[in-house]
Amino acid sequence: MIEEQALDYRSDTFTKPTPAMRAAMAAAEVGDDVFDEDPSIHRLQQYVARLLGKEAALFFPSGSMSNQVAVRVHCSPGDEFLCEAGCHIFNYEQGAFAQLSGVVAHTIEGNYGVLEPEQLHGKIRGGNDHLVNTRLVTLENTHNRGAGRIQPYETVEAICSWAHQHGLATHLDGARLFNAAVATGIDVGDWAAQFDTVSVCFSKGLGAPVGSALAGSRVAIAAARRHRKCFGGGMRQAGVLAAAAQYALENHVDRLAEDHRHAQALANQIAQVDGLSLQPAEIDTNMVIFAVDERLGTAAEFAESLAARGLKMLALGPTTIRAVTHLDLPNDGATRAGEILREVAEAKLGSAATS
Repeated sequence: MIEEQALDYRSDTFTKPTPAMRAAMAAAEVGDDVFDEDPSIHRLQQYVARLLGKEAALFFPSGSMSNQVAVRVHCSPGDEFLCEAGCHIFNYEQGAFAQLSGVVAHTIEGNYGVLEPEQLHGKIRGGNDHLVNTRLVTLENTHNRGAGRIQPYETVEAICSWAHQHGLATHLDGARLFNAAVATGIDVGDWAAQFDTVSVCFSKGLGAPVGSALAGSRVAIAAARRHRKCFGGGMRQAGVLAAAAQYALENHVDRLAEDHRHAQALANQIAQVDGLSLQPAEIDTNMVIFAVDERLGTAAEFAESLAARGLKMLALGPTTIRAVTHLDLPNDGATRAGEILREVAEAKLGSAATS
């Protein structure tokens, strides 16, 4: 009897290296990267810089570190950066900008993560001994808490143009930028062109086990390399990890479209389940967020019931659950997930009706 493939929609970080990726890792030529002598890392950094249209790039062990180093590059202690209220840098990195760099965040509420340029107007502070100095604008594309929402290209252009006109630096948390590029047909280099620094991640939908990269000018990346060492990100023979990222970039980008189709199919299933509602209703990329009616219990309780049936999803808060599609899910995942969601919801609604 063949065991059914697990349905783990908690995150696209749960992907595992494919056999071909493992072979590339095993064959990687390595050296000491702290001494800047790892050829596989050199190759990856040069490749990423070309893809993003930047002068240089730097390999990092995580996206959080690459984001925080970018903040450190652009800001000094006592400075401020502007960001969307639900962004990863503000919500999921332990306020590291404050802990490590003495920088504060000024958050602005967007529409499922999307900011309009007018929302930033009048937000720049400085020129007064009582005030912080606003130095940086950060955007996230795609937006995690916005259910994989893509920042509209024209909006990105307008925000970055406004920032540069006012002497502010710009940074993109592009952990899932390749998803945005595949979904829109807009090249990653065009997305990146608006920003002074761009962070991209290899360990999400691209399927590498570890790693992110930060790209920017040679001056910015030289500063980033120094800050990376300060933050504990200096690595030795990490070419085996760079080789996995290189393989992912060369082989797994176009297939992200499959994840987007999978997410839409899953959303269609969820929309038919009584007690569940999509938030938002539109699916841009590989994420689906839905609300759980109080009749079904809390999001955590509902997710626990799903897990007991072999379907893993992530409770984001008291009433919302996130599902993320990725390359390790089976082709019939959306159909199977829909069946489990309906069965669990119907059981809970039936129990609530008789209690």
